[in-house]
Amino acid sequence: MRADRLVSLVLLLRQRGRLSATTLARELEVSTRTVLRDIDALSAAGVPVYAERGRHGGFALLPGFQTELTGLNHDEALALLVAGSRRGAQVFGLGSALASAMLKVVDALPEGHRDTAAGAARRLLIDPAIDLLSRREVAEELPDAVATEVRRAVFAGHKLRIHYAAVDQPPKWRTVDPIGLVTVRGQGYLLATRSGADRTYRLSRIRAAEELDEPARRPDRVDLDRAWRERGTRFRTGGDQVAVLVRLNPARREELVATALAVLAEETEVDGWLRLEVTFQDSRHAEWALWQLATDAEALAPRWLRTSLRDRAATIATRYGASSS
Repeated sequence: MRADRLVSLVLLLRQRGRLSATTLARELEVSTRTVLRDIDALSAAGVPVYAERGRHGGFALLPGFQTELTGLNHDEALALLVAGSRRGAQVFGLGSALASAMLKVVDALPEGHRDTAAGAARRLLIDPAIDLLSRREVAEELPDAVATEVRRAVFAGHKLRIHYAAVDQPPKWRTVDPIGLVTVRGQGYLLATRSGADRTYRLSRIRAAEELDEPARRPDRVDLDRAWRERGTRFRTGGDQVAVLVRLNPARREELVATALAVLAEETEVDGWLRLEVTFQDSRHAEWALWQLATDAEALAPRWLRTSLRDRAATIATRYGASSS
């Protein structure tokens, strides 16, 4: 890992010129002390890196220095394959590999093309941290060590032991046969089988992981897209799903459909509003979704949902009806 970091340090200096130890530490996700040790190591290896002191000082390479250190390692090549979605690289624990790979790709370009590409890249912003309403994207948190073990087991075809925390349950160890990894809207999932039965695990709920030596029991080839769709169908039609009949302002249809698990029936009423039968994951999900739509939606059935929404609205009205102290 240190060798890869040294290569990244050299490429950063080649492409961006003089950089401070603080900037290098931030880019490489290490401490400034580590950066200083790496600079010493490069100098000892004959790389012409020098320090410029002063307020605007930093480290730089002698002009004209060339490298041939553009070969991609396995993780960097893999990161480029999923780079169509930067979120995918982050979810699978490949964020640093992606950054390192892109440095190598840029460095391999002819000098004139390199400048043009760098300028064009500054005109593009992919998946910013917040949207126009300043809502921040909630990133999945998966320790690098966990992500590495999961990836290794998936690619090597070995059994995987995971310490997994299911919803509202304490973490438990379980051994699975990994099939593949899926990322959806910044959330990562491990598709696997356990005792021959299909299982889907949220990556952010894996507290620890260990690749085992034993081969996984799984087919040699897999259609992940088909497997994901089949599991999605089972999820929408099984378990404790709740069916709701709702009357809806058509302007809010896409919002409701994006939240619901499935639309079972739909028709347009005389006044232009829609009547839909939709399913939600559970009662809490149904109440939350309808509450977001405020007066643009009316739950017609089941009765308990109407009562729950009415009681919540009455509580809010009472609170704001009282004079503030």
